[in-house]
Amino acid sequence: MSTAQAKVVYGADQSFQSAEIQRRELQPHDVLIEIKYAGICHSDIHSARGEWGPVQYPFVPGHEIAGIIAAVGSAVTKHNIGDRVGVGCMVDSCGKCVHCHDGEEQYCLEGMTGTYGSVDRYGQYTQGGYSSHIVVTEEFVVKIPDNIALDAAAPLLCAGITTYSPLRHWGAAPGKKIAVVGLGGLGHMAVKFAHAMGSEVTVLSQSLKKKEDGLKLGASAYYATSDPETFKQLAGTFDLIINTVSAQIDMNAYLSLLAVDGTLVNVGAPAEPLPVQVFSLIGKRRSFAGSSIGGIRETQEMLDFCAEHNITPEIEVISADRIDEAWERVMKSDVKYRFVIDIATL
Repeated sequence: MSTAQAKVVYGADQSFQSAEIQRRELQPHDVLIEIKYAGICHSDIHSARGEWGPVQYPFVPGHEIAGIIAAVGSAVTKHNIGDRVGVGCMVDSCGKCVHCHDGEEQYCLEGMTGTYGSVDRYGQYTQGGYSSHIVVTEEFVVKIPDNIALDAAAPLLCAGITTYSPLRHWGAAPGKKIAVVGLGGLGHMAVKFAHAMGSEVTVLSQSLKKKEDGLKLGASAYYATSDPETFKQLAGTFDLIINTVSAQIDMNAYLSLLAVDGTLVNVGAPAEPLPVQVFSLIGKRRSFAGSSIGGIRETQEMLDFCAEHNITPEIEVISADRIDEAWERVMKSDVKYRFVIDIATL
């Protein structure tokens, strides 16, 4: 075993503490990554606070990881020492099932291994990227293009792929009308991607306070959902709606905005159920769907797409001693639009 420095929580209502954690010794196909930056995802907060199920403490969040390879195992062929790389929400899968063979490891039939909060094939509890180093099998490490800065790359490993994947799957393209619900860490990436894919993009947000930002990011229209006239005006409009909000909203109202054969895809993950009336679907053959992250192949595709189209998230880089403050600001939607931890400050 080797040690790494980390920021750790010891309970659902605890503040972060500095601590040493254990990382496994390099196996033949492993790489050791010196983490440079780690994004703060809403999922980190839900998970650490036990809102998505039981948690084993101490707990190290972080699944938006960008860094440099510091060492490689004896059989590694995909990466070299010094490579700029990233790790997202998963660090392993069975590698044998139909979904793994199809490059969709996130839907592994045996269950993918999460970057934190999972038990890996070695029987160890995984700890995430709020740490100085991580050991990951080479198959679950992606290359960060040279023209993407490492701090900006980190949020792409979750917020980026979480929004890119459904846009690709449901065919964002010229001629498609797409709405993005919420302009936060996920939502602002969805707007950038949908715009770059040629779609007409509308932002649906509680208020108009971020309207100027939304239009600059690539939206052609911006509406306040607190105004009842919005739902009347836009009824039956959209081919695809990406809901990025991790809170309860009136799904039936949003489903009414879909055109015939339209789809509403949930990528936000509230802890509470989202009631849906069947009549919101059957009248116009609408679909209500969910989407996880993308597979490793699609994540690399997303990074290359970002490099080609000069797409990066809007970030605020913070020192490690400000994580608790940043979490509280995330809960208040007080960030434009993703916090990134400078791991050098651990």
